[in-house]
Amino acid sequence: MKKLTIALLAGGKSSEREVSLKSGDQVYEALDKNKYKIIRYDPKTEIERLVADAPKIDAGLIILHGPFGEDGTVQGLLDLLGIPYQGTGVLGSALAMNKIAAKKLYEKAGLSVPPYIALNRGEEIDAEKIVNQLGLPLVVKPVKGGSSIGMSIVKSTEALKNAADIAFEQDDSILIETYIKGIEITGSVIGNEKLKSLPVVEIIPGEGHEFFDYKAKYTAGLTQEICPARINDDLTEKAQEYAKTAHSALFCRGYSRTDMILKNNDIYVLETNTIPGMTPTSLLPLAAATAGISFSELLDTLIELSLSGHKNSR
Repeated sequence: MKKLTIALLAGGKSSEREVSLKSGDQVYEALDKNKYKIIRYDPKTEIERLVADAPKIDAGLIILHGPFGEDGTVQGLLDLLGIPYQGTGVLGSALAMNKIAAKKLYEKAGLSVPPYIALNRGEEIDAEKIVNQLGLPLVVKPVKGGSSIGMSIVKSTEALKNAADIAFEQDDSILIETYIKGIEITGSVIGNEKLKSLPVVEIIPGEGHEFFDYKAKYTAGLTQEICPARINDDLTEKAQEYAKTAHSALFCRGYSRTDMILKNNDIYVLETNTIPGMTPTSLLPLAAATAGISFSELLDTLIELSLSGHKNSR
């Protein structure tokens, strides 16, 4: 059987470059070398080589995070080059990356989200008015981006301006939302037309971390990740359905992972990741492993879905 030539894209130029490179290393090691010839590309410096090699590439694995990778830009390039790739296309990638657009679609689909407001760079920040509207604590984060970069929890009116400045370092628009204290969970789905839910993961950030921040996400052993989550069957099913609904509402395909907060019996959707992390500490591989799917088998499935999805779209 002829090996498939796979373009493995990792690196890029977003603030999540190092996470992407680490994920790319993990994916490269897990890919079955008997099935695939793997060519690595860093979009920060090697777009021209990718374009030149396009005719010989059977499929792409986009292991990029943040702007210029997870937002539809690279997906559009691969569409132009005729290279199938795993996961969501241009539209869904752009929608999921923009937290305001995503929230509006979640709400339209009947999903609950924390109360929020959005601000653009240059707009006056009336801290008292915002606190009166949303209460305290607040979560402040960039509209675009991931890995909790630029995100803060605000516990006083006086701290809001500084938190906004930190978020504005990452983006021209920021999101301020009510902080909901509860159980952090995440639900992953795999599939094109027919979606399969993976076991729900419960996330317990380590001591000294109020939320699942960058360090808590990517430092092995710092966060406790329990799969399946310690919630009852009804809430598990509800979380899995919410993950499917979020996936469909954002026009995702292939796979996604939706982060949620469980408070009492209510589930609030936070955001959907169209290219979930693929590091040793990542949540999607953990959920897949709990379902009996090895990391190598997971990658095989994503490649198969990319090829079948490309075939059906022609």
